[in-house]
Amino acid sequence: MTAQTAKDASQGGASKVQVTFLGGLGEIGKNMLAVRSGDDMIVVDAGLTFPEEEMLGIDIVIPDFSYVVENKDLLRGIFITHGHEDHTGALPYLLGRVSCPVYGTRLTMGLIEEKLKEHGLSLPEESRSIRPGDRVAAGSLTVEFFRVNHSIPGAVGIIIETPQGPIVHTGDFKFDYTPVDGEVTDFQRLAEAGQHGVLALLSDSTNAEEAGYTRSERVVGQVLEDIFRNAPGRVLVATFASNVHRIQQVFTAAAALGKKVAVTGRSIERVVDVAAGLGYLNVPGDTRIRLDELGKYPASECVLLTTGSQGEPLSALTRIATDDHKRVEIIPDDLVVIAASAIPGNEKLVGRTVNHLFRRGARVIYQESTGVHVSGHASQEELKMMISLIRPRFFIPIHGEYRHLVHHRDLAVGVGVQPENALVLENGATVEFYDQDGEVRAYVDRHVPAGSVMVDGLGVGDVGNIVLRDRRQLGADGIMVVVLSVAKEDGHIVSGPEVISRGFVYVRSSEELLEEARAKARETVERCLEGAEVPALASVSSSASASSGGAAEGEEGSGEAGARVAADWGAVKNQVRDVLAKHLYEKTGRRPIIVPVILEV
Repeated sequence: MTAQTAKDASQGGASKVQVTFLGGLGEIGKNMLAVRSGDDMIVVDAGLTFPEEEMLGIDIVIPDFSYVVENKDLLRGIFITHGHEDHTGALPYLLGRVSCPVYGTRLTMGLIEEKLKEHGLSLPEESRSIRPGDRVAAGSLTVEFFRVNHSIPGAVGIIIETPQGPIVHTGDFKFDYTPVDGEVTDFQRLAEAGQHGVLALLSDSTNAEEAGYTRSERVVGQVLEDIFRNAPGRVLVATFASNVHRIQQVFTAAAALGKKVAVTGRSIERVVDVAAGLGYLNVPGDTRIRLDELGKYPASECVLLTTGSQGEPLSALTRIATDDHKRVEIIPDDLVVIAASAIPGNEKLVGRTVNHLFRRGARVIYQESTGVHVSGHASQEELKMMISLIRPRFFIPIHGEYRHLVHHRDLAVGVGVQPENALVLENGATVEFYDQDGEVRAYVDRHVPAGSVMVDGLGVGDVGNIVLRDRRQLGADGIMVVVLSVAKEDGHIVSGPEVISRGFVYVRSSEELLEEARAKARETVERCLEGAEVPALASVSSSASASSGGAAEGEEGSGEAGARVAADWGAVKNQVRDVLAKHLYEKTGRRPIIVPVILEV
């Protein structure tokens, strides 16, 4: 088998299979890919990621799934590997534009339904829950599910039967021999797939840099119980809202010691309710209490389960740490356990929250070395075992930053995958598997849009790089608004310019600078209007508001023909902006956003 980088003239035919990567390569989160055979296509996962620090004001980031929307008539199903938001978070936005069945395990589907309700949506018809071992026909493709271990129950990998052979997608996984729920990975099915021949393995790369094996989740349970037993006061535990196994460990440890557990944080409350309702979470007896019941029990008998393990500004733990929570505040002898590792990029946020907690007198356990967190992803030895079980012809590492993909590729080559068949790709790449002279080959192309779509409030994709640039400039240098009024009849300046400054300089201490700005603005406007015919502003509103300042409609005045040029209000504004920008930079070394406003009176 070979992987080609240039199309072979003899390739093609209806039996070719395309795998298109829309997210999750070269990044953590935003996992999504499409598999197409002829006129049939399926999607695996549709996740989100959280904004980077420079994405000011952005709530979440989702994949660009325009490729799927353009081919929605071919879409036969969306298959979700598990209920984490980096695999499900984009579904409300995708299902707003396409309609096809969604498949996942009971907990995964329960969490998806709750998420869709928030967006006023419901699951499409024919969507249904599946179990490991189930098979779903999707046109010329057939999808089979197999059990894997992860940090949430109901996690599965999938085997996609295609005309060119099976493709195995691991989902997020690790090999846990003592899982909290007792459900171990289906090693037998993986070995069977390997014995019958696998076209390609798409495998989780998150921990490809970590040597050895990932520890069992069960280890955390004992650590939490020891912490609860020795804590002199109340214990606050922060974890990922969707880490149901970790949540189970908290309830189990608390129940063993006769403690009560209250839950705060909308997302974790939703997960606890859904998981308990579906039987994936066992809450012993009367262990769970309402948040407003905490005061009825001695502090030493109370455990508070909360969101905020990543230091998110609006999370419950962050609000508690900053005295901004309506019902909970830090009290003496509080012990805070952050039972999660910081996602790359969130280290500063986590550190800030930890510092606030210490300032308010709490003790904090947050280092992963304390045993309060283990990863839900396979380390190197488990990754090599997966490859050895599957024995794929082609290997494509997924779910990781670029360095993770490279490390995983090297592991695959080390256990026998041909180097030319181990493919490190980026979002937007499409791999075509096709038959040439009885041999399956792979052609790698990159032509599908697969960028990031930013969600800000109710806006999806309406905030781009230009808006973010303006937000960064506003945050760095502020804004100056220059307002002046002109006479409707002849365009002479009636009042102003008035200068309004926000985030640039303090007005009272910079009166001389602002007076110079007024003078410069007035001088510029008068120079631009000298000898110009002034049309009514109403007829040039589009030009007056444009930053580029094109020619105005109806700009030929009724004055002396050929002797006067109609004023272009867009150009006037640009002149004011340019003159003031140069002047203010020379005086201050800063570049505020300058907004000229011209009013007709």
